[in-house]
Amino acid sequence: MYSASTYSQQKRERKVTTGDRIREIREKREMTQEQLAKMADISKGFLSDVENNKRNIGSQGLLRIANCLGASIDYLLRGEAKDNVENKQIVIPQELSEVAEDLNLSYSQTLELLNTFNSVVARRSNRTHKAFTAEEWKKLYEAIKEVFK
Repeated sequence: MYSASTYSQQKRERKVTTGDRIREIREKREMTQEQLAKMADISKGFLSDVENNKRNIGSQGLLRIANCLGASIDYLLRGEAKDNVENKQIVIPQELSEVAEDLNLSYSQTLELLNTFNSVVARRSNRTHKAFTAEEWKKLYEAIKEVFK
């Protein structure tokens, strides 16, 4: 005989998947599938299939979702969180925001551009760096736009 408690036990014994973790964080952040899909530049149907374990997601899509959710790839893939990871508010400079609008960049592309700046440009020197102008943001985008395809 099949009972509700049997179903609950089977559900608890089922391995937690990447899709389950994406859904868990999305719901904790009070985001709809539509909102996350738009931010991550994927379709809502595809996100639904990933969350319901009907489809697998590639590395680029997973990275975009992780950035949008503020989650680590390690956590989404394996459920492991790094203790030294610190969630902090993302501040997009006004100039970058204007360039993103001009170039019709998605939110995830804008974050990728900002992350590139932070990991490559800003770390080239120990000195504090001056803020990028809109033209400098456009030049950086042009230099790395193949990554966004």
